[in-house]
Amino acid sequence: MVVVSKQKVELPHPDLAEADWADSYSVRLDRADLDPMQVATALMGRAPRWVTALLGIRNRIVGLFGLKSAELALSDQDMIGGFPVIAHDHERVVLGFNDKHLDFRIIVSVEPEAAAHQHVSLTTLVRRHNLFGRLYILAVTPFHKLIVKTFLKRFAASFDLSRRPA
Repeated sequence: MVVVSKQKVELPHPDLAEADWADSYSVRLDRADLDPMQVATALMGRAPRWVTALLGIRNRIVGLFGLKSAELALSDQDMIGGFPVIAHDHERVVLGFNDKHLDFRIIVSVEPEAAAHQHVSLTTLVRRHNLFGRLYILAVTPFHKLIVKTFLKRFAASFDLSRRPA
């Protein structure tokens, strides 16, 4: 069984010092060989249909207000799951962008635990610029939490399935 745990996030955070909203969830895996870029691609690159449908609705609504969609077309940046890669190293990948109503970062971290385990975490940081940004976060938070937990559970379950005998 996959257990997704809520993690505490300290603000200010080095990846978005002005963030005023944050959350983080993680799963523990019986692996020691995961690469953050591969994990970020696996987590963010294969959304369930219902998530894709929700993002489509979100993009149509926020487009009416002149805000960026979740599927940007930036040719000079690496993209994962429609989000620009801001930074990456051997422990984490930082995705995100800045917009009129808020700036956000998604951090995919892979942290070792002992010799044979790793924690994969998804941390979200948001800096809300105005009332619309605050209302937006209020409206999307329940969906956001469900999506993050779903992504982590699916990712962890894919490793459980690959270890089972045929």
